[in-house]
Amino acid sequence: MKLLRRLHLYLGVLYAPLLLFYLGTGWYQLAVPDRLKTPSEAESFWQKMRVIHTDQIYPTDRAGVRGADPKWFRWLSQGLSVALGLATVLGLVLAFRIVRPAWMAWLVLVLGLLLPVGALWLGSGP
Repeated sequence: MKLLRRLHLYLGVLYAPLLLFYLGTGWYQLAVPDRLKTPSEAESFWQKMRVIHTDQIYPTDRAGVRGADPKWFRWLSQGLSVALGLATVLGLVLAFRIVRPAWMAWLVLVLGLLLPVGALWLGSGP
């Protein structure tokens, strides 16, 4: 149990900055749906962060000419996906071992499944 908590803690702390980056830039994409044709069109700070989010490169005038290679940032982001999945599973294990009564954890988990499905269903139209 102690090892699970420690692993959960270190994975969370390691990837928290990148996760917050993706949360912020993902929110921006939802709030401001303007799409740029090329990364070099990004002028504002948030537009540049959006390009990093979607294309895994820092947008510059030279990015298209130089042939920017997103592999390092992509690997880091893929590591975030794996670590976030692992940390989520560890968090669920910890929740079901710690929370008493256990039915409260089950209730919240079921709500976490039903709320997105319900929101999609309500937004699907007639």
